[in-house]
Amino acid sequence: MSQDTFVGAIDQGTTGTRFMVFDHAGEVVANAYEKHEQIYPEPGWVEHDANEIWRNTKHVINTALDEAGLSADQLEAIGITNQRETTVVWDAETGKPIHNALVWQDRRTTDRVEEIQAEDKVEWIRGKTGLECDAYFSATKAEWILDNADPIKLSRSRPEDVRDRAEAGELMMGTIDSWLIYKLTGNHITDVTNASRTMLYNIHDNEWDEELLEEFNVPASMLPEVRPSSDDDYYGTTGDSSPDFLDADIPVAGALGDQQAALFGQTCFDEGDAKNTYGTGSFMLMNTGEEAVASEHGLLTTIGFQRSGEPVQYALEGAIFITGAAIEWLEDMTLIENAAETEELARSVDSTDDVYLVPAFAGLGAPHWDGRARGTLVGMTRGTRREHVVRATLESIAYQTRDVAEAMEADSGIDMGSLRVDGGAVKNNFLCQLQADIIDTEIVRPVVDETTALGSAYAAGLAVGYWETLDELRDNWQVDREFDVDPDADYEKNYERWNEAVARAEDWARDGGDD
Repeated sequence: MSQDTFVGAIDQGTTGTRFMVFDHAGEVVANAYEKHEQIYPEPGWVEHDANEIWRNTKHVINTALDEAGLSADQLEAIGITNQRETTVVWDAETGKPIHNALVWQDRRTTDRVEEIQAEDKVEWIRGKTGLECDAYFSATKAEWILDNADPIKLSRSRPEDVRDRAEAGELMMGTIDSWLIYKLTGNHITDVTNASRTMLYNIHDNEWDEELLEEFNVPASMLPEVRPSSDDDYYGTTGDSSPDFLDADIPVAGALGDQQAALFGQTCFDEGDAKNTYGTGSFMLMNTGEEAVASEHGLLTTIGFQRSGEPVQYALEGAIFITGAAIEWLEDMTLIENAAETEELARSVDSTDDVYLVPAFAGLGAPHWDGRARGTLVGMTRGTRREHVVRATLESIAYQTRDVAEAMEADSGIDMGSLRVDGGAVKNNFLCQLQADIIDTEIVRPVVDETTALGSAYAAGLAVGYWETLDELRDNWQVDREFDVDPDADYEKNYERWNEAVARAEDWARDGGDD
């Protein structure tokens, strides 16, 4: 392993794409970021242009390398981490998407989910996939695209039926990782963690489930090959599909959904290790080892990661749809100019004055699973100022995390001694201290908080031998700051009021809401 070589990571997120380059110590040596458009065709619908994402991916890779004075042949490998569940269907011959990608936040298939619930198939699906039956996951998104994409736009010669083309193997379906792997290497591949988020994959048998494919009318011919998250055989190399891009044959050897990548980047390799990532949403994962622990408290059972030749490692997950996006909402509402303002504004008041924000802008995830819940702001008076709303927004992030933490401890039987945190929001010291106080657990923030990118780099680097052992990665992990519980803090009554606010947000879109 040369000191002049590195590992790259594509971090394709909900709001933008980042490329980071890491050295052997796990330190960042190059970094570039580009946002992409958020498309909202109708209330509750969220789409991305997959072609724009690919263009941005190429741009940030070239920009990061150029600005750091690195050449592509200095990269030993590339790993990918991605927004999960977001679904793309594309033409196998042209490589062009047949419709915009449906984003994980998209709620257009809520009616379809409720049909499944009415047919008493929820436990059947959960038993196979570990997932709650929800519009969040890819199955109903793929089904919707096949039922609704315009066949005229797809036809090279005549308006052939979209489903006929899918059955004939002329269309490919995948999550964003498989879209990028395809564009980089020409191969149709996904990893086990992303497959486990589609609601089409049996996490116990570790294969696409024929009965689920039939339920959602998704042809098996569309689906990618499922491989380990860290793959010694590689997914392919960059020269295979895009010889004019990077001008180097770099192995693409690792992929994990963003939250599993953060688990890996936080070196949560042992049973009981837990982390919470604060991004657009927040996602708490606990490693449960080789056992797929079934949740009885509204959590998801998911695949944490897999290395080549080793058993799958499972995790319990609490998926919170909106946390960082609530801070973006404050910007949209011109209550703040930037996220950094929130800490000072929140500190400027002693409390929210009994104001509570439930940021259910895309429904409520774990442990509530209410696709028809909507954002709710309660408790305002004429004395309410923006400082109270800003503080209520930060508190909502911490309260939602407590909802999940309590469910996770109940399911696992493990009391968390500490919680490792990462993501953009953890730069906010007020939020980190608030989180410690509200869940009554020490919060540990690492030096490198972009752990999703780091985790995918680790997965790819292990596959090519850039790192030899997990202990090397553990040695890289360093604490930036620990936030101990303030013994004088008492949020119990506030948490009770939070639960009352959640009850007011639930089921809001049932009558007179989204069609």
